[in-house]
Amino acid sequence: MIEPERTAPPAGKKRPALLNGSSGRNIFAQLVRSVEQSVQYSTPKFVAVGILAVIGFPLYYWIWAHLFPQPYENLPLRLFGSVVFIPLTLASYWPPRLQRFLAVYWYIAIFFALPFFFTFMLFKNNGSQIWLMSTLVAVFLMILLIDWLNLIIMFFVGSTLAWLASWATGGSSALPGDYASHLPIFLFAILAGAIVTFTREMVAQEKLGTMLTAASNIAHELRTPLLGIKSGATGLQRYMPTLFKAYKLAKENNLPVETIRLAHFESMPGVLARIDAEVDRSNTIIDMLLMNARLTKSTQATSIPCSMAKCVDSALDRYPFTSTGERDRVVWDNSIDFQFLGSDTLMIHVFFNFLKNALHSLARARKGNIEIWLVPGTDNNSVHFKDTGLGIPATVLPQIFSRFFSWSDSSEGEPGTGVGLAFCKSVIESFDATISCRSEIGKFTEFVVTFPTKSA
Repeated sequence: MIEPERTAPPAGKKRPALLNGSSGRNIFAQLVRSVEQSVQYSTPKFVAVGILAVIGFPLYYWIWAHLFPQPYENLPLRLFGSVVFIPLTLASYWPPRLQRFLAVYWYIAIFFALPFFFTFMLFKNNGSQIWLMSTLVAVFLMILLIDWLNLIIMFFVGSTLAWLASWATGGSSALPGDYASHLPIFLFAILAGAIVTFTREMVAQEKLGTMLTAASNIAHELRTPLLGIKSGATGLQRYMPTLFKAYKLAKENNLPVETIRLAHFESMPGVLARIDAEVDRSNTIIDMLLMNARLTKSTQATSIPCSMAKCVDSALDRYPFTSTGERDRVVWDNSIDFQFLGSDTLMIHVFFNFLKNALHSLARARKGNIEIWLVPGTDNNSVHFKDTGLGIPATVLPQIFSRFFSWSDSSEGEPGTGVGLAFCKSVIESFDATISCRSEIGKFTEFVVTFPTKSA
């Protein structure tokens, strides 16, 4: 269950906003969410940015130390920068237990490489034109890589620490004259970049709002006729035995009733059952769409102890499989279980998204099955969801959890809305857990959700 929004505190004496602990927590939470969003949108760039930094740090040492000598260079600092970015080139190979630290690592690496390093080198080179231009380029890179809030924080904190580091290593405490005259340009770039990135985030939020509004309207328009169809089918199922009995009696007594073909007569109960099942399937799909569109980073779910095996059982019982054969392709052994802190409703919808994507992949591959298994452990518990369908290309894999990113390798089907796996990631992270995916094209796709045992 998703908690309703908290109401305002009762009127009374309040502490000043700056001293209010909840205000501080809200600001910190907003900062954490902005970091997570920056990482989410930058994930596809990890490898490219990592390679650029690993090569660029030592390469430009040679350029500024030998090709176009500058007053100051620092090879150990540059080699340290290269080492810092090596793990980002391997981000998709991080073990699940370390994935939760990826956002913090990305933030620290970018903080070191862009605002701190470039400003430090600018101060140590007495504000030379080369380093003024280089620092301005670093500002534009920050605009491309991070959100508006972290852009402002990184620039001012990074510049301050760079100035302190320069002074502590023998530099002057006074700002270089050229830097002071170029500071308005830097500030304008920061302000313009903050406005652009803030506008980009607002567009994304409006897109989410529009999607939710459209989904809610469609759901409202569909649920009423679906309810009528279900009620009609239920009523027919209730009176069908009586009607069949009356028809048989009429035929046995040679009454003038129109003959119904035996095949049609025997299929009527099955038709009504299929109508009822299709209505349930349609309602479940509507619930999935609404849940995916509704959940955002700011949504908090009630955390209670839940059984993972029961969540899988419920998902398989409630998922609207199109046929018995489709259900039979799922291999699941519920003899193993573990507890986690979270929401069983949200976890079931995570499995709904996994099933929908996997069944779509199997249908297009015309082969394969789905395996679900649980692995309890001392340090962490994990649930594995694997399908042996089409697989996902390595170039696409880092982007699959990004909101609004969708991918299709075939004209047989259009890409989706790009919110399903982003929904899954939001839910899993709200449980203090991690989600990862590995895949080989044409062979398999496996999702692994890892819960620390302390959350059980």
